[in-house]
Amino acid sequence: MASPVTAQKSKRAAVRQALDRHKVYVTAQSFSGGTYQARVLVDGEAYWVDEFRLSQLQRGLSPAELELTPATDD
Repeated sequence: MASPVTAQKSKRAAVRQALDRHKVYVTAQSFSGGTYQARVLVDGEAYWVDEFRLSQLQRGLSPAELELTPATDD
């Protein structure tokens, strides 16, 4: 049987791995006409998102789950 310390370390390692899998970086922000937009980098891919989608990404949802399409750099 695992000790409480070992079990706690195991749980913390699992959380750390989950957080490392899905990092969201805000690379640009835009405020225009009362609307907020952010360009985010998730797993090496850039997306333009609104405030609501940004919060969903930060909570752990993936771009695929939100049906986001990658940003095109013109």
